[in-house]
Amino acid sequence: MTTNPFENADAAYLVLVNHENQHSLWPADIEVPEGWNTVHGAASRQSCLDYVDAHWTDMRPASLIAETAETAETAATAEVAATAEMAEIAAS
Repeated sequence: MTTNPFENADAAYLVLVNHENQHSLWPADIEVPEGWNTVHGAASRQSCLDYVDAHWTDMRPASLIAETAETAETAATAEVAATAEMAEIAAS
């Protein structure tokens, strides 16, 4: 009987990260797929899970985080401009 290599509590694992900062638990004896880099391990499954818990605190892809930050910055700039315009109108 074979077991799922992604569910073997006794196996060694890696933590992989892709360009979107998404993390993956990966069996150490399976070739790392293209586009992913090893950032932790080989180590126990629990050690790798602990690493993921500590380092992947925002589940959104990196591109969405960047887009959200740009949108927030644009909104803040618009708010500052509107406030300055209202102050100018009130002063005249």
